[in-house]
Amino acid sequence: MMLPVLGLLAGFVFGWISSITVPVEYAHYLSIALLAGLDSVFGGARSYLTKEFDKDVFFTGFFGNILLAAVILLMGERLGVDLYLAVVFVFVFRLFKNLAIIRRMGLKNLMSLKKN
Repeated sequence: MMLPVLGLLAGFVFGWISSITVPVEYAHYLSIALLAGLDSVFGGARSYLTKEFDKDVFFTGFFGNILLAAVILLMGERLGVDLYLAVVFVFVFRLFKNLAIIRRMGLKNLMSLKKN
């Protein structure tokens, strides 16, 4: 469980200190990939805490989410419709949902520790 978190932190640190820039044309794609990655990490953390984690589901969900989001974004660009916002809405909704579940589980565990 710690390996994905360490990888995420290492990626943030590398991105923060490096001077690599992303062309404006790819900014939407990068932000969607980042949201899909965060969605998978928080979904994986939630499933780990509920003891339902499966690495195959995690990896296929990670790459499947990125691929589907990129296809929807590309279709929107071809049609002249800004579907980017719809994809962002879905991922942000799922992120907040997973974070709420993780928070509730953490509070429940903390309260049970205080009672003992």
